[in-house]
Amino acid sequence: MKTLDLTVLQNALNDIEGYLPNSEVLNIKVSKVNVSWHLDHSLKVINSVVKNMQNSDSASYIDNFSFLGKLLLKLKFFPRGKAKAPKYVLPSETILIDDIKTQLAEARQNIKAIPSLDKNAYFKHPLFGNVNTSRVIRFLDAHTDHHLKIVKSILK
Repeated sequence: MKTLDLTVLQNALNDIEGYLPNSEVLNIKVSKVNVSWHLDHSLKVINSVVKNMQNSDSASYIDNFSFLGKLLLKLKFFPRGKAKAPKYVLPSETILIDDIKTQLAEARQNIKAIPSLDKNAYFKHPLFGNVNTSRVIRFLDAHTDHHLKIVKSILK
């Protein structure tokens, strides 16, 4: 398996950390939720995806990745306001900066585990199908970038 480059995810985590001082900023014209919600959600997704992949049964992996998933990942684009996140990656009503910092440290460790995952380790995405190790960095990069773009729009 080719070496996976974690640089894009490490940079994204650095960006998330950089936005922490703006965590309470809200701009209803851009998003119904504040900056901390987007940061918290992005970290929850990274951490849950890696944990799900670590716990997956690679022998049961089926490549059912959708055409839509391939297209959106190729473009590195997720449309705004079109998808609904599963409950387990939704931030709680009260988001504490210390909790985000804890999740950030966890995410930094979790992404380091990606290159050691079996090539058929995977998680099930509700729209895209099974996302395996070869696609996970691109998925996490596109998803995190989507929320960081929203954060940038909130702060404009």
